[in-house]
Amino acid sequence: MSSTKLLTSVDQALTGPNLQSIFDIVGRVGLAAIFLLAGISKVQNFSGTAQYMASVGLSEALLPLVIAFEIGAAIALIIGFQTRLVAISLAIFCVVSGFIFHGNLEDQMQFILFYKNIAMAGGFLVLGAHGAGKFSLDAKLLR
Repeated sequence: MSSTKLLTSVDQALTGPNLQSIFDIVGRVGLAAIFLLAGISKVQNFSGTAQYMASVGLSEALLPLVIAFEIGAAIALIIGFQTRLVAISLAIFCVVSGFIFHGNLEDQMQFILFYKNIAMAGGFLVLGAHGAGKFSLDAKLLR
């Protein structure tokens, strides 16, 4: 089998409607997981997180909003509700929080965390352009 035929076969296998639908939901859950866990962690360590936010010049009063956004957006992604809007909002959140909390690019760990945020923003932009897929509330509501 030629390499072109092999690549075509692999491409067809990976883009079939059933597998693509599975990739869509697994990808949404994967992207959402970090925000669900981060929101829960902020609840568990509320005072420490509030102090950290204050140390970078943000009001501690924003913390409940951040928690609600992270957990709410994660749940919305998992169930596929308003996916495009949520994904674009999370992309913006990733970039803004990357600059605020990980802007010291001379520190190797902050450099890695900053670019993790940028990479996630890229994934969210793809999700925003593509949508939630077949296994989602969006698909059910838009019929």
